[in-house]
Amino acid sequence: MLKRGAMDTTMSSGVGSLAADATRPRSLGRTIRAYVALTKPRVLELLLVTTVPVMILAQGGFPNVWLVLATVVGGSLSAGSAAAFNMYLDRDIDAHMQRTVNRPLVTGEVSPRGALLFAWTLAAASTIWLALTTNWLAAALSAGAIFFYVVIYTMILKRRTEQNIVWGGIAGCFPVLIGWTAVTGSLAWPPVILFALVFLWTPPHYWPLSMKYKDQYEEVHVPMLGATRNGSQVGLQVILYAWATVACSLLLIPVAGMGLVYSVSAIVFGGWFIYESHRLYTRAVRGTEPRPMRVFHASITYLTLLFVAIAVDPLLPF
Repeated sequence: MLKRGAMDTTMSSGVGSLAADATRPRSLGRTIRAYVALTKPRVLELLLVTTVPVMILAQGGFPNVWLVLATVVGGSLSAGSAAAFNMYLDRDIDAHMQRTVNRPLVTGEVSPRGALLFAWTLAAASTIWLALTTNWLAAALSAGAIFFYVVIYTMILKRRTEQNIVWGGIAGCFPVLIGWTAVTGSLAWPPVILFALVFLWTPPHYWPLSMKYKDQYEEVHVPMLGATRNGSQVGLQVILYAWATVACSLLLIPVAGMGLVYSVSAIVFGGWFIYESHRLYTRAVRGTEPRPMRVFHASITYLTLLFVAIAVDPLLPF
């Protein structure tokens, strides 16, 4: 495992040209882009996909626009904080992985101290913002999501167990709870089911990605399942979690009184997600290229379409 005490040496050897590029005079726009990159903007897209539809479901229609905007802003600050903490803590291994070598802390665009201060500022701002604009329960859940992602996943689980993303992925389940509580001020069974759905969805979403970057995870000694097991073993786990995800999505129909749009979407899109999961396993067993990124992208599309259905369903008269 890479030692954090040797980080400066390993980083300088791995990203020499990038670090040299970062020493050029920096414009304000370049600095802003570097700090925005710390928040992992693509992850924020998933936040929007899972938060706003749940707010519509909780309201039984479209909530107050200001409340939606306030919740999205607070949730974005919270997710950005967790991402910045993650980049700060993982900057040693990020320097050795091709897919992360351009991150701002690796290239030197942002200093470790600057990133840490930025992360703490976003954490405080998100908690205070949600407390003032929504309610304290939503704010507490937001703070809990940051803690879970930074401490439980990044600091404790990620480098120690191949089940890291299973339990660490809980952090990504919090937006559905935050969206619901922002509207209602309390919790109920529908958001709990959606929490479980995102929890079950995370492994079959991320494990194919770890298969794609198997060699890079092995190099930095991070025991992602895709790097520690063969393709057929990973594929079987992806199948099991995909089936469990779809089964969980169907529970929302009786519990939340979902209508035709959601019911059909859950079955059709869920069936497609399961098909892609089986395809990954079958190709791995046969010894052909498993194409794990097909499942990775399919998982994103599946979750997006399912939550779009959650948003549309309460707005229709049937």
